[in-house]
Amino acid sequence: MKNFYDFTLKELQIYLAQFGKEKFRAEQLFRWVYQKGETDVSEMSNLSKGFRDEIEGLLEFNLPRVQQQLDSLDGTRKFLMEVESEKTVESVLIPNGDRLTLCVSSEVGCAMGCRFCFTAKMGLMRRLHAYEIVGQFINAAKSLDDGRRITNIVFMGMGEPLDNVENVTRAIEILHDQRGIAFALRKITVSTSGIVPQIHRVAQAGVRLAVSLNATTDEIRDNVMSINRKYPLNELLDACKEYAKETGEMITFEYVLLKGVNDSLDDARRIVKLTKGIPSKINLIPFNEHPGSGFVRPASQEVAEFQSLLMKLGKHVLVRRTMGRDIYAACGQLRSEMEKHPEKMAIH
Repeated sequence: MKNFYDFTLKELQIYLAQFGKEKFRAEQLFRWVYQKGETDVSEMSNLSKGFRDEIEGLLEFNLPRVQQQLDSLDGTRKFLMEVESEKTVESVLIPNGDRLTLCVSSEVGCAMGCRFCFTAKMGLMRRLHAYEIVGQFINAAKSLDDGRRITNIVFMGMGEPLDNVENVTRAIEILHDQRGIAFALRKITVSTSGIVPQIHRVAQAGVRLAVSLNATTDEIRDNVMSINRKYPLNELLDACKEYAKETGEMITFEYVLLKGVNDSLDDARRIVKLTKGIPSKINLIPFNEHPGSGFVRPASQEVAEFQSLLMKLGKHVLVRRTMGRDIYAACGQLRSEMEKHPEKMAIH
């Protein structure tokens, strides 16, 4: 039996057509499930009884199961969700003023091997299906009981989104469809460590691009991000220029600050040179410690000096506010092992 949440509307129309069903039937199902939150077919009152009986043999409505929910002191909320094959992934709700951002995972683990990332230590276990990505959104949205709504989605959780580009782009199409959730494309950002040949797919999907830069020379980037050995800086930045040219959108360059590795003022100057001619902003991320990382977080003053120089040189720069460190929900800390840190949990 097929999982409803794994279909785009067009795919569902094609699937149901095999059983003689009109296109509008798929639209009806999308509205019932995504707009009204109804998965009990018997309650779908504008469907004929015959069609309702048939659906029960054609479709199932299974989502990832929430195993744990943790609430941070700063309002961040982390979910451990069980996906197919008894694997688990994490996703995080991050409040910031009027914004409520959901950070979703695209894979169980990750194959990229970035040395500063906790997820990388798992290796790649499995790529997520589209329904497992969409399910993270639905489960997180259901957890909100105070009138708040998710305003932004970022593919910055576990895994490299462009290493699972087909399922990621299908999930985006499902989330955006106006007959369903109708989430705005401009409020969705896909982050990549630098899989150059797939960056054009982000442009095609109509969403925003974030690039994990994290170094200003190939030598350093080769060391901290092995993807750079395959797609070095010049190729990555050329792809970024093409994205900006095609979409007219600004790119976010994420830069994890590692003390004594990539945080010198010369590094700041090189960032300006590397990103010249690319409409962009710089998102500085002071390193978030995790067991066995081997890296150190720069002092706040050092971060401020790095930011100040970039701004003096004309760059739009933000320092990402560290959220959820007490529950291992901060950038670079995600891994399917929340249960290993019971002293940091507030389980609900």
